[in-house]
Amino acid sequence: MTEKLALSRRMLLAATAGFATMSLGDIANAAPKRGGRLIYARYADSLELDPVYTDANVDIWVMGSIYDTLLLPTPDGLGVQPGLATKWDLSDGGKTLTLTLRPGVKFSDGAAMKASDVKWSLDRARNPKNGPWADTVGSIAEITATEPSTVVLKLKHPDPTLLPALAMFNTGILPQGPYEATPAKDEQERYKKFAEHPIGTGPFMLAEWQRSQRMLLKRNPHYWDKAPDGQAYPLMDEIEFQIIPDDATRILKLKAGEVHGTEFVPYARVAELQADPNLRMELWPSTRVAYLTLSVREKLTDGTANPLSNKKFRQALNYAVNKDAIIAITTRGLGKPMKSFMSSSTPLNSGTGPLWPFDLAKAKALMAESGIAAGVELSCMTVAGNQDNLTNLTTIQQMWAAIGVKLKIEQMDNPSLTKKYRAGDFQMRSGAWTDDIADPSEITSYFAYSPNIGALHSGYEDKRVNELYLASNEENDPAKRKAQYKELQDLYNEAATIVPLYETPYPVCWRKNVKGFTQIPLGNNYFFATAPEA
Repeated sequence: MTEKLALSRRMLLAATAGFATMSLGDIANAAPKRGGRLIYARYADSLELDPVYTDANVDIWVMGSIYDTLLLPTPDGLGVQPGLATKWDLSDGGKTLTLTLRPGVKFSDGAAMKASDVKWSLDRARNPKNGPWADTVGSIAEITATEPSTVVLKLKHPDPTLLPALAMFNTGILPQGPYEATPAKDEQERYKKFAEHPIGTGPFMLAEWQRSQRMLLKRNPHYWDKAPDGQAYPLMDEIEFQIIPDDATRILKLKAGEVHGTEFVPYARVAELQADPNLRMELWPSTRVAYLTLSVREKLTDGTANPLSNKKFRQALNYAVNKDAIIAITTRGLGKPMKSFMSSSTPLNSGTGPLWPFDLAKAKALMAESGIAAGVELSCMTVAGNQDNLTNLTTIQQMWAAIGVKLKIEQMDNPSLTKKYRAGDFQMRSGAWTDDIADPSEITSYFAYSPNIGALHSGYEDKRVNELYLASNEENDPAKRKAQYKELQDLYNEAATIVPLYETPYPVCWRKNVKGFTQIPLGNNYFFATAPEA
């Protein structure tokens, strides 16, 4: 396939402008300010800014401003458009992909991006020893680079997921020379050191990082894309990310004008902020799902027996949760029930109705069948200061009491929670997911395909699910692939290894005069055109 129309980031911005409360007219008529500093409040700090190794949105949504990918997602999140590659051609029955690189691209250190950098970056991304996402580009058998502008991917088999994967964060392009010159005793130390001072081709570059306090990005003077006025993006000289875990404090600072914008507004505050004449409350269409992850291992890390290893007990817990009530209480009606473990916007979602609808009688019957005695205590980790998560858990706490289950809520800082989660050292975890590609393979590899990360680090394993996932990555017949994903979802959903709660839009709030921010359904945060009006 050859892409005939080269869409730039500014066209993506225009196409998505109407998705939230902004309009295309807002952007066209605004007189954006150039220069200065934009301050954005975040609920948690990034952990590590390496595209291959991370699996956290706190990293992913910042890295999009630092690294570019060969392809970019389309505004609706369902397709791809040119990024660092302006053209791509599939040949040889879908087993050869030839990419033409954008001319004149430079890294933030001023060095020219070479075809060899692209080859090296993709080889690194597909190395199964590197991080949790190698499988997304695992169909690549060989990469050749011809300077200055051609990269050819030879595939093991035709892969319906490859083009979306080349727009995913883990295939971000890094400079081979500076990375390999980073002094370190091993790869783990090297990537961590490089990620403290990352070099990419994105609109911004990291200038300062005070862990758990603030991060400062400065404009990349070598960035390749241009604004409609012909001058280079980004508009702002600097973006300061302030780390403010407490939801209420972030909103107070926004109202006081101490920050320009904030992410993850509690849904209970949306109507209030919509009514504030000084603010712009934006609700962006999303692929975001909220859920509880359940560890299904027979024993917890402390050696005690884990009642969640009992499937009937897990099913009882699911039936005992009134999802409609949680949607009303936590999201104030802005959410909707999940029909599968993936969002309704994810391609090949096969759900036809709410997953695990509330049925207290069924919950009590399954509780009896499970043999788990009333009075059992469970614990769930959640990030401290997150109002939505705490509301979810306190509501579930009351609901589970009706079947004799006690819930202990463990609030902790995000780095501590993430460390325990990745180690499998938990019983339950309050979680949220956003797709990064327009294909169900990514979320399936993370939630259900056990050889990757143990299925949400839960210990769940189903050989048939694993077989279906692998087969679907080689299946180019849409009908057959749809059938594979239908069976896979039925098996995973029935296992009840998560408690699905709801789907919701992305809630972002700005001072009224700030315009140009975009967040697409895949979660990508675009700050390159964000600025206060002059």
